[in-house]
Amino acid sequence: MGMDVPGRVAAGNEPLLILVSPMGETTRGYLLQSVAKEYRLWLFKEEEPTWERPYVVGHTVVDTLDARALTEAARQVPADGILCWDETRILPSALLAEALGLPAMPSGAVRTCRDKHATRRALTAAGASPVASASARDLAEARAAARDIGYPVVVKPRALVGSNGTTFVTDEDHLARVFDSVATRSMPEVRERFAAPVVVEEYLDGPEISVDSLCWDGVVTPLFVARKHLGYPPYFEEVGHTVDAADPLLTDPELGAALTAVHAAVGLGRAWTHTEWRLTRGGPRLVEINARSGGDLIPYLGRLVTGVDAGLVAASLALGVRPSAQVRPQGAAAVRFLYPERDVVAEAVRVDEARLPAAVDRVDVLAAPGQSLRLPPRAHVTGRYALVVVTAATAEGCAEALDAAAAAVTLVPARDLPGAAG
Repeated sequence: MGMDVPGRVAAGNEPLLILVSPMGETTRGYLLQSVAKEYRLWLFKEEEPTWERPYVVGHTVVDTLDARALTEAARQVPADGILCWDETRILPSALLAEALGLPAMPSGAVRTCRDKHATRRALTAAGASPVASASARDLAEARAAARDIGYPVVVKPRALVGSNGTTFVTDEDHLARVFDSVATRSMPEVRERFAAPVVVEEYLDGPEISVDSLCWDGVVTPLFVARKHLGYPPYFEEVGHTVDAADPLLTDPELGAALTAVHAAVGLGRAWTHTEWRLTRGGPRLVEINARSGGDLIPYLGRLVTGVDAGLVAASLALGVRPSAQVRPQGAAAVRFLYPERDVVAEAVRVDEARLPAAVDRVDVLAAPGQSLRLPPRAHVTGRYALVVVTAATAEGCAEALDAAAAAVTLVPARDLPGAAG
């Protein structure tokens, strides 16, 4: 375990926060940069820092998925709070904060959020956001659950992230074809294991949204809503998001009541949360609740249109201080992720800056030369070769700007991949 010497921490009276896993610069760097302006940061990650170095006062190389290892390392750092926005490290971070006696979300509540079946059990017990759901150890149990629920159903792994492995299933034959791939779907950074690793749920028909909210002593305040853009059916690949500061859902009483109910059901009293919903004929129904801010640059879009900084809110929560989250509405913002037409190896990604509309806030190239880009179901999100963020007065204006911007970004493929999907 490599470690900087704590005595070399920069001078100053700002609180010192341990940040567990900063994640990638492109999609989470803006959070770290915001927090570093007002707080001292000590980094915990698995390898030596690179892009993060200018923003931190020290670091420790440690297994960030191991709560015991984190606690041992943290005893060497005089930290005032624990900060984390990495879904796979939220639970170890909560356990770390509890072990050190620092402000923390209850680890039991975080564990419930991480386990999609436990989430459903908690909601059912509280009578909140009813959704027919069951866990399954094998195909026979999954078939029985699907028959009870009624097709179509959604089948998903219990603890993965970002819709990874989530599949829309139309009938029993379809279930038989996809069950093993869902049951064995894994990610190196997910260590939770379950005897019944698959969740079978009723399909929730309707538009899908996410809501980033501040929860303080049980009062849940929605700060921004993201309208999801999904692709690659029967999978649920998130190919873009639109956030409008004037979204009527922010003041919708039915959604507000549902938000309060699901937070209470899982036991979250003080947290920034990212909840995902389907707007069904029977009202909003929860897809999942996450005890951290959203991914896919959703908090970045939220900051553009509301002025609320998710990183600074998370820092305040880590210190047990009520955050200031004053919303200053200012139009709409959207992100679109660009994918190839089929599975390919990238040669280059070219951006014609002269063709980019004025509404573009940023363009990021995600694929390096020689990188394999695979579409669902072979891979999840790794098929993205670029992203575009735009701002406009309205969501409709964002859609037009995204079309124009996407036309200015070109993927040059080197070759097709064997068995290329598309």
